[in-house]
Amino acid sequence: MNDTSAPSGPMFSRGLKAYTVGLLTLIYTANYVDRQIVAILLQSIKTDMDLTDTQLGLLTGPAFGVFYATLGIPIAYLADRMSRKKIIIASLSLFSVMTFVCGLAQNYVQLLLARVGVGVGEAGTSPPSHAIIADMYGPADRAAPLAVFALGINLGLFAAFIVGGYIGDTYGWRVAVQVVAIPGLALAVLAWFTLRDPPRGMSDNKASGTAPPLAETFRYMWNTKSIRQLIIASTLVITVGYGAVAWLPSYFIRVHGMSATQVGGILALMIGIGGGLGTAFGGVFADRLGKRDVRWNLWLVAAVTIGVVPFSIIGYLSTDVMVALVWLILPMTVGALYFGPTLAMLQTLVKSEMRSLASAIMLCINNIIGLGVGPLSIGYLSDQFTPIYGPQGLGYALAVMTIVGLWGGFHYWMAARSLQQDIEAVQAA
Repeated sequence: MNDTSAPSGPMFSRGLKAYTVGLLTLIYTANYVDRQIVAILLQSIKTDMDLTDTQLGLLTGPAFGVFYATLGIPIAYLADRMSRKKIIIASLSLFSVMTFVCGLAQNYVQLLLARVGVGVGEAGTSPPSHAIIADMYGPADRAAPLAVFALGINLGLFAAFIVGGYIGDTYGWRVAVQVVAIPGLALAVLAWFTLRDPPRGMSDNKASGTAPPLAETFRYMWNTKSIRQLIIASTLVITVGYGAVAWLPSYFIRVHGMSATQVGGILALMIGIGGGLGTAFGGVFADRLGKRDVRWNLWLVAAVTIGVVPFSIIGYLSTDVMVALVWLILPMTVGALYFGPTLAMLQTLVKSEMRSLASAIMLCINNIIGLGVGPLSIGYLSDQFTPIYGPQGLGYALAVMTIVGLWGGFHYWMAARSLQQDIEAVQAA
């Protein structure tokens, strides 16, 4: 049943809000560890099961992404009407169990199906989490807590690369995926006893209306120009990001002769710690700049997205490992900076009663294309370039995909043009 009671702000103290964001961030971290652990283990899986890069791209992309994206919508539809807490806990438990099952797979088909199960479970955690955070923080303060939530990406990658690299090299890839599944089950127990679900519409100081059906929510989003541009922009950026994260470990192992443990340590520092700082500060800067002009939330993302493209291309095409690492530091540091401002503007542009579903719709489009196209395209291009360029063919594939980021930056700039007008319209409704 949808909560249409009047908001009650005092029940959520500053400390409780911070704890809730922290717990949701840890859950998102577990989500990302279980999702991305395969990336650092791809070369081991390839050798063990004698797979092509296209098959590996299917494993890291569509097998996970299609179910993750599409099932997010019906789950979010329920989350706008039922307990968001219970949906998050059930989803967390499922993807943790299915990650453990990945380690039991004896062939490619079994592993593919287990990855589908991970995608099904992870579909239910993010949209309800976005809505809970948006209901606790007002429009002018949302980018920072949502950027903290986005740290789950970097923390997850840090843990996946460190744990996956070391355990994968020492005990094998099967043990690695099983080990990282365990914390998710512990978090499910913690969330059951401590996670609080705020009243819908609390931060907007007005009661939430009845949650609209899917078609109405989608129509509202598509007819809002800035949301439409935001969806296109974030989808293009995510396509580049998912492709890079899926193949970076294999790139350094294959092209530069590093071990999984070495790659795990380096990428954990660069993406996990460096990227975490970039994501967090990006949210803080977006909130501060946005108080002067709300369009800075998206201008910042546009500038960063376009600015890092040359750095990425030079890094991927380098034949010297140190040169590659130096040029890739900046792209890795700001790779998830878009997350906080993008979600903050989406949650500000939609009505409180459609927040979970709106996030799910955007994530569905993001991930169907981003997860479906990004890793698979790079795998396919690598198979085409490798006969010509040898192992460096993977570097050429990554460089080609990076150019899509220019297109994404343009659409962020387009979204900023109508942002102020669209925000005023939803606030007046």
